[in-house]
Amino acid sequence: MAWGEISEEGLEAAAKLIGQPLRRSRMQWIETATRDAIRHFAWGIGDDNPLWINQDYAIASPAGGLIAPPCLLYALDSTIIAPKLPGVQWIYAGTEFTWYDFIRVDTTFQIEAKMTGQEVKSGRRFAKWVLQSGEVRYRDQNGNLIANAVGQVARTPRGSAGSGGVGHGEEAGVHRYTANEIANIERQILSETRRGDQPLYWEDVKVGAVLPPVIKGPLTTTDILAWYAASQGALHYGGAHGDAVRYRQRHADYHMNPDTGAKDSAGRGHLEVGTGNDVGMGGAYDIGPQRIAWAQHMLTNWIGDHGFLCKLGVSVRRPNLVGDTIWWHGTVTGKREINVVKLVDLSVTAVNQKNVQSAIGMATVVLPSRAKGPVSLPLAPETMDQA
Repeated sequence: MAWGEISEEGLEAAAKLIGQPLRRSRMQWIETATRDAIRHFAWGIGDDNPLWINQDYAIASPAGGLIAPPCLLYALDSTIIAPKLPGVQWIYAGTEFTWYDFIRVDTTFQIEAKMTGQEVKSGRRFAKWVLQSGEVRYRDQNGNLIANAVGQVARTPRGSAGSGGVGHGEEAGVHRYTANEIANIERQILSETRRGDQPLYWEDVKVGAVLPPVIKGPLTTTDILAWYAASQGALHYGGAHGDAVRYRQRHADYHMNPDTGAKDSAGRGHLEVGTGNDVGMGGAYDIGPQRIAWAQHMLTNWIGDHGFLCKLGVSVRRPNLVGDTIWWHGTVTGKREINVVKLVDLSVTAVNQKNVQSAIGMATVVLPSRAKGPVSLPLAPETMDQA
């Protein structure tokens, strides 16, 4: 089996894992949603919602205690299911989350993961690439299903995307901001609104309503390191020192540093322009789940303490390079009622300072009703199947 190549032998080896339970020891940063873990994740995405970090506030809320940002699921399991194909780059392509209940403080999780599919594709940037999909189920210590995630990962040849990088083409390159642009971005960030303890009722939401945006950026390597500290740590890339050497012996998953000749994780492309170019991204770039978690930040701001985010599906389309600024936008697209549950559907999209779309998706939230009362959790899986 050729290292770094998408071969028929490699594809057959990966396909044999479809439907099989997968070992997840390298994909779980935490097992328990402790107060520290919740706070660190909130810090890592720049979300100071008091539901996540202020115990007294959270106790007085409808949740009745501290809860986690919904995308803490990424720290419990990365949702990256990309087996076999040693040496072939993986690029996070998106997640579809479903939540049935809050992630409550001190809940310990049991993870079940399996690969669900593998498609060979071709396109303008890669003559041959592979989309691998997997499902992760998150159960609490009592076996209750708290959430479900479907993750997708693109497997691409390294160093063959051209100097423009994946998705950016002529748009690639560091954006130089004027002082006025920076001041304007900072004003928008400091003007971020959160509904908080004021209920948003289902009856009051209008189709076509626009959500207050959340702005992240200009992206720095410090922002990326904050995400790693909150959600992944060193384990995600095989560990450090001897632990990393042992991991590479088992998995043959590494990137060769052309300057030193040493083996390292290809994930360092998130921090180094040269490696980011080498793996076809056009420079140092963010982590897909990091950007998706920012969409969650916008949505939980909007629904307030009385609402519940039950679905979020985002497709990551282009890299978000260091120096880029992302505006997450949301629009109400519909309203429904299923088994007395009051649902609002939304479209969500991320655009950068050049007005280039980098991610797109959908979300569904449950809101309290003036006629039917507060949101009742947990949600029944059969209800969410219809949603």
